[in-house]
Amino acid sequence: MHIAIIGGGFAGLTAAHELRAAGQQVTVFEAGPQLGGLAAGFKAPGWDWALEKFYHHIFQTDKAIIGLAKTIGAGEMLFFNQQTTAFLCPEHGAHPVSIPGILTFPHLPLIDRLRYGLTLAQFKLRRDWQRLEQTTAERHLRRWSGDRAYKQYWEPLLVGKFGPYAGEVNAAWIWARIKTRSFKLGYFKGGFQAFADALGSYIERQGATIHLAQPVQRVERADDGTWTVDAGGAPRRFDRVIVASAPGVLTKLVPSLPRDYTARMTALKSMGAVVMVVALRQQLLTNGVYWYMPPKEHFPYLALVEHTNMISPQHYGGDRLIYCGDYLPADHRYFTMPDEDVKQEWLSALPQVNRDFHPGWIKQSWLFRERYAQPVVPVDHSRNVPSLRTPLDGLYFASLAHVYPWDRGTNFAVELGQRVAREVLEQEARGENKEQRTEI
Repeated sequence: MHIAIIGGGFAGLTAAHELRAAGQQVTVFEAGPQLGGLAAGFKAPGWDWALEKFYHHIFQTDKAIIGLAKTIGAGEMLFFNQQTTAFLCPEHGAHPVSIPGILTFPHLPLIDRLRYGLTLAQFKLRRDWQRLEQTTAERHLRRWSGDRAYKQYWEPLLVGKFGPYAGEVNAAWIWARIKTRSFKLGYFKGGFQAFADALGSYIERQGATIHLAQPVQRVERADDGTWTVDAGGAPRRFDRVIVASAPGVLTKLVPSLPRDYTARMTALKSMGAVVMVVALRQQLLTNGVYWYMPPKEHFPYLALVEHTNMISPQHYGGDRLIYCGDYLPADHRYFTMPDEDVKQEWLSALPQVNRDFHPGWIKQSWLFRERYAQPVVPVDHSRNVPSLRTPLDGLYFASLAHVYPWDRGTNFAVELGQRVAREVLEQEARGENKEQRTEI
């Protein structure tokens, strides 16, 4: 088969790798100038390593992406560091997010701290996420941790991540976050962009074709069962097509999809992401904290990450790099405000974490926005997850919506790419939907 893959993120690239390894012809179309999707990076003058536009890391339990790195001979690019995550309370200052840190937090009764620890333990031990998706995270967490611990620890996470949808999110989502995560975080030498480029080069050596800066305008099914992919006014014919992108991209590219299917895709709720990257002349979080979770009622964003408290600033010309990021509804004002207005509003909060901060510390800043970054997962969400096979024969769809019950991340994007490639190959092996093919 000759298979087109639309989207050069880790799901699309992994699918390309798996399909090419099985002997199929593969062509990847990526609209942007580089591979990596939401993990793509950028470089400022003087930097040796690229930095992700949207902060990324992996966990020691992320077997799929670790295995992929080893398979393509890039295992030595990956390393793990110990880091410190803390929540920031205006009344009590910073406090580490760890089992010892939570259990010694003096501003919450001991019984609530113990109940919080018990909640974490039961998530680690449980496997029945299907039962957990039948109730909301709020209801489950209040029951296990109690109201005080819920307000202190869990509610800021849910509200920060899902905003107006926080009360709808099911308990399986929070289970998945706790179940699979380690305290040590992994990173790639050169950044995730370097790993995406290594994967792309490996796929090309396998014999696949990758087109960068090639946005696809339209995908149409021909009468003979083949597919026409129009990219840049140059239509090409394929036997199968995988759209590895957002639901909105799928429905825009393939107008022949049934209306009821398009309506289901449109009904899937999601959050967007806005991230500001700032290069500073000196360290902001001098206590060594890598990740701060500040309270949203006092901060204009969900997370403050000092990347160079985990990765040495020597890779970035000595710059101290921080992320300020938030998940927001796609119609939030931050998606249409001028960059400088958003930056000014967000930078004004930095003295709350370091009273010595001065605007003169800032060397450069960048703002990145993505309207589709985090699916919203309500009660019984497994009913809403679309099939990898669309209603149109030979057209497949792989997106963040498909990694449920797991949370978004490059590891599960790799798993998704493996799954959709397996689906294509198994369908072909069963002889389903075989039609007379035109020579390509």
